[in-house]
Amino acid sequence: MKKTIKDINWTGKTAVMRCDFNVPLDGDKITDDIRIQAALPSIKYLIENGAAIVLMSHLGRPKGEAKPEFSLAPVAKRLTECLGQDVKFVPSDVVVDDTVRAAAKELKAGEVMLIENVRYRAEETKNDPAFSKDLSELGDIFVQDAFGTSHRAHASTTGIADYIPAVSGFLIEKELKFLGEAVNNPKRPFAAIMGGAKVKDKIPVITNLLDKVDILIIGGGMAYTFFKAQGYSIGTSLLDEEGLDLAGDILKLAEEKGVKFMLPVDVVAADEFANDSAHDVYAVDSIPDNRMGLDIGPETIKLYSDALKSAKTVVWNGPMGVFEMDTFAVGTKAIAECLAEIDATTVIGGGDSAAAVAKFGLADKMTHISTGGGASLEFLEGIELPGIAVIEDM
Repeated sequence: MKKTIKDINWTGKTAVMRCDFNVPLDGDKITDDIRIQAALPSIKYLIENGAAIVLMSHLGRPKGEAKPEFSLAPVAKRLTECLGQDVKFVPSDVVVDDTVRAAAKELKAGEVMLIENVRYRAEETKNDPAFSKDLSELGDIFVQDAFGTSHRAHASTTGIADYIPAVSGFLIEKELKFLGEAVNNPKRPFAAIMGGAKVKDKIPVITNLLDKVDILIIGGGMAYTFFKAQGYSIGTSLLDEEGLDLAGDILKLAEEKGVKFMLPVDVVAADEFANDSAHDVYAVDSIPDNRMGLDIGPETIKLYSDALKSAKTVVWNGPMGVFEMDTFAVGTKAIAECLAEIDATTVIGGGDSAAAVAKFGLADKMTHISTGGGASLEFLEGIELPGIAVIEDM
């Protein structure tokens, strides 16, 4: 168990809180504030419990330079609206300077300020000790609540904890609860759904999950690499050449471990990668040479849905097809609808899977949607995330 903000007496203390405010922008307008909303419970708790609060985050990839298009100023404005109180934005091209230090010291209980994009400094991603120390001197306790960057050992995610005590916010606490319980202590049957494009990227996750799951379902672009490994022709479908041998190894490993390993039995294949492309349904051993698979077919949807109905825990990472195109979103939508209806703990592993359930209006039907795609994957792989490791244990 990790310490959380509930384990601290905040009277007279300043929290330096790492959030994930890496929001999409159109000019200076935030087009999706879900990451800001996710940070609010922790910020509100700190306000209510007498802490002064210094918020920090990255935004985009300014690559160690102060670039106005990556400023966190729009985030401060949105936070002010969400919290119903002024969030003071203290900009600095070097992130921490004497003005920023003075502003942090002047903060009173319940007041909130936001500093500039930590990636304005190259030292952030290098986990530079001097920059970590600068950040630590803005407060008394480090609050880690940015799960989406917790797999990165950066100054604002890990280095700062070398200088001040670290606790988690509510978002990290929730991620550890649902992802941790799903992987380490699941109600059974436990099913994992793995989609996405490349087998190679997911091999460590699949290998780790084969020791834990009862059912492993494969979809998305990676399925075609498994088909190829079985000797099928896949037409012009996506093939991960580097993952071909690995796919064969995984098939053998699943058999050895007695895991129900499910691959599509039919696919929707099209002439080209376009929403209006001519397409049809084919058995996996009959994909035409001139067509590419872009979704799972109706028989596969039925097969997967039937298998999932008996599950008590489901972890889903990666779509079943090119869900961004409505024509080829049928399989992904059907699986999302199935998970919304079953009586199980359903954990969506961030990234495209999270975007898909949001697109279909089913986000509120899932038990937990992870805020970190890459971090979720590494967690599922069994890797200790550096941004979590620095949080003090109970």
